[in-house]
Amino acid sequence: MSDIEFPDTLIALERTAWEEHRAGRLTVATANAVQDAITAHAEATGVSRYTVEMALKKAVRHAGTAEG
Repeated sequence: MSDIEFPDTLIALERTAWEEHRAGRLTVATANAVQDAITAHAEATGVSRYTVEMALKKAVRHAGTAEG
């Protein structure tokens, strides 16, 4: 899963969503923007949307840790 390359814009969207989530202020607009971008990336790369989403979350949420 970690071999997927993400555009900087998708990483930035997920970081924003994760920061909003952690602060208890995730908006529907942010969540929808991330999901739309994940779907578009999955379609463009031919990778399942689920796989893209899980790899993106791992890349953002576990960046700099031993696991990701």
